[in-house]
Amino acid sequence: MKILKISFIGAILLGCLAITLSATEPSEEDRSSLEFINNGEEEDNSDLPWPENEETTSSLRGANRFLAQKVRAVMTCNNYPRVCRASGSPGPDCCKKKCVNVLTDRVNCGMCGKKCKYAEICCKGKCVNPKSDKKNCGGCSNKCKKGSASPPANHGLTSTRPAAFMSCCILCFQPCRAAIGGKNGKTYVVTTPDDDPINPKPGMLRYGAIRTEPLWIIFARDMVITLENELMINSYKTIDGRGARVEITGGPCLTIEHVSHVIVHGISIHDCKPSKRGLVKSSPTHVGERQGSDGDAIAIFASSNIWIDHCYLARCMDGLIDVIHATTAVTISNNYFTEHDKVMLLGHNDEYTADRVMKVTVVFNHFGPNLYQRMPRVRFGYAHAANNRYDKWQMYAIGGSAGSTIFSEGNYFIAPDIPNAKEVTKREVNGGWKSWKWRSSKDVFMNSAYFVQSGYGSCAPRYSQAQSFTVSPGSMTPALTSDAGPLNCVVGEAC
Repeated sequence: MKILKISFIGAILLGCLAITLSATEPSEEDRSSLEFINNGEEEDNSDLPWPENEETTSSLRGANRFLAQKVRAVMTCNNYPRVCRASGSPGPDCCKKKCVNVLTDRVNCGMCGKKCKYAEICCKGKCVNPKSDKKNCGGCSNKCKKGSASPPANHGLTSTRPAAFMSCCILCFQPCRAAIGGKNGKTYVVTTPDDDPINPKPGMLRYGAIRTEPLWIIFARDMVITLENELMINSYKTIDGRGARVEITGGPCLTIEHVSHVIVHGISIHDCKPSKRGLVKSSPTHVGERQGSDGDAIAIFASSNIWIDHCYLARCMDGLIDVIHATTAVTISNNYFTEHDKVMLLGHNDEYTADRVMKVTVVFNHFGPNLYQRMPRVRFGYAHAANNRYDKWQMYAIGGSAGSTIFSEGNYFIAPDIPNAKEVTKREVNGGWKSWKWRSSKDVFMNSAYFVQSGYGSCAPRYSQAQSFTVSPGSMTPALTSDAGPLNCVVGEAC
């Protein structure tokens, strides 16, 4: 009887051993796959969790929990490629002994080792440019809305047709859409860098800028313009530097005052100086005495529907951009700022309550090296700073006072190496700031940067349906701002 019991137990043990061997030994198909992937090398295990909703191999069917856990310990793509390459699975693929998601990985997009270009992202296994792809505008699968557009294939930079299409914004970006500039107006060609503030001649930039009718102003060639006094820009003007390298430098610069619908695009404005008191022509029929400008690159007073796009701004005596005296509906986008102290002022002073109407969108800009503060600095009004890149400010990045409202969304902040300048924000006030609405969403903070939030309630911008746009996560901002500053356009070619 004992012999029968021993024989029976032995048979059970042999059966269990056979099941174990059949469950753990890979099939011939698996062996061939392993040889192809591993080339005979010994691989490390992975911490990748077991894929959900993935069909298990036949060797695991009917195995107990212990056996399943045993196989799970060696489930990397190195040893079991079917874990990464399961039929119908949206999960990762096996690439260089690691599991990667070829649908979203920029360095393995669509297949192992295929790298996307710097400005591209990986969307569903394809490299796309979120700055120009209408179907992936600003992010994967983000289609442009009807009425919006990404950059056209050909801007038609000729002397008879303006560089059209700027009324529909680059990157499908809509807040600037209201600023129509010189749309539907005639084309004015600047042929000389000369300037006369009192009696400008045809061919001068000033001659076109002060006209009362809508004009699209372009440049016949590369030129460096040194203005004799501040340049007054009239309503419904587009100053478009594409197709030439245009610099305004060494003297007073641009003034936008009591006007609307002005677009400045593709101009390098730097080393601006204050102007002296004197006569300046501001329209074909009016010459008035000006009290002198402060030395800003662009000063905007009591105006609306203004768009500053793809400009280079640096090293001016005062600010780079001032938006004051109840100016509103301003978009500052795709610009490159560098080498300056007080970069951008939004709001005149802490007593000028009329600036409560101010709404400014600061988007896709690159705030480069050697900038100190005010990117922007806001009083009373509302500022939406979205998808901007900030490179190591010297004091702070975003500041304000007087109950301003600031929404920081999808920005990429790289703090300086200065220990006491890691904070993104600065409030110019002794108390009461905790009620101001300053919010951060989808921002990326590098090198110990941090944003101090305050206030209660919604801080989201109140764009109309036509103005609304999707803000990308801050991780995409370096790619989105890679073309900040004037574009390198060639006549007759895509820009």
